[in-house]
Amino acid sequence: MHPQVLFMGSSEFSVPILKQLNAENWINAVITQPDKPTGRGKKLESPVVKNTAALLRLPIYQPGKMSREEISSILDNHDIDLIVVAAYGKILPVWMLDYPKFGALNVHASLLPRWRGASPIQAAILHGDPYTGVTIMIMDEGLDTGDILSQESLTVSTGETAESLSEKLAHLGAKLLSQTIVRFIEGKIIPQKQNPEEATMTQMIRKEDGRLNFQEPAEILERKIRAYNPWPICFFDWDSETLRIYEAEVTSEISLQPYERGVIKKYPCVGTGTDSLLLRSVQPPGRSKMDGRSFLNGAKNWLVS
Repeated sequence: MHPQVLFMGSSEFSVPILKQLNAENWINAVITQPDKPTGRGKKLESPVVKNTAALLRLPIYQPGKMSREEISSILDNHDIDLIVVAAYGKILPVWMLDYPKFGALNVHASLLPRWRGASPIQAAILHGDPYTGVTIMIMDEGLDTGDILSQESLTVSTGETAESLSEKLAHLGAKLLSQTIVRFIEGKIIPQKQNPEEATMTQMIRKEDGRLNFQEPAEILERKIRAYNPWPICFFDWDSETLRIYEAEVTSEISLQPYERGVIKKYPCVGTGTDSLLLRSVQPPGRSKMDGRSFLNGAKNWLVS
C-alpha cells in the first residue's frame, strides 16, 4: 500500500527522515515551524526542514497555531492518511492525531520509555548511557507515551557530542521508519505498550544550563560539555567575560582546587570537585572557536586570580 504522508519536523534531526520518506515517494505535504527572527539584526531565518522541502519541491506549510480549520484543510486537500513527526517542536492536539486513517507516528531519539521528552539525545550523554537508539511509536495524548512499533539501538561512542549522536540517530531513524511504515499500515506489527515504571523524563534545555559548576566532578562536566554541543555550549566566567568550552578531557596529571586555573601540556585546565578538566577547544569573548593552546598564547592573565 502507498501511504499518503504529512511530514512534520523542524530541526536538523528531521532532515534525513524527510529525505528518506521523499525517496519512497510517500510525502504529500510538509508542516514546519514559522520563520523566526535571529541574531542581533533579527533577520528572519527559515527552519532547515523548510529549506530542504523547498529543494525537494514539496508543498510547505508553516502554521503559527494548530487551528482545527487550517490543519484539517491541509490534511483533506492532500489526502493524508498518515502523519509522521520528527523533532517538530510542538505538542499536537489529540484531534489531529486521530484525524488521518492511520493516525500519527513519531520518530523519537531514545529507546522508550527511557528518556521521554524534549532532550533525549542530551540526556543519554549527560547520564553516560553506554547505548541509546530510536523508537517508532504511535502518538497519543501523552508525552512520548504511545505504543511502540519498532526500536533499534546503537552504541554511544567515546567523545560523542549531541550533534554527532543526533546525526547518527537521525539516519538510523530514517531507515527504521521506512521499514516500519508499510508493515504498520498493513497490520503486520503488534504495537507494544510502554512500561510506565521504567520511564525516565528529560527537560527543555535552557541557555543557563550550559554554565559549568566546577564543584562538580570532572567526569560530569566533560559529559555536560559534549551534551550541550552544539547548543547551548558550556561556559564559565573568566576575566569579567564568558569563556565558552567546546571540547575538554578529564586529567589527573595536575592537582587543582575547584575553579583554580592551571596549564598542562600547554593547554588551559581548571580544577573540579575531583580531577582537573583540560580545555581542548574554547571560544574567548568576541573571538572565533580556537584550540586551547592558541587561546593560551593570547591569554597572558590565565593564571592570574
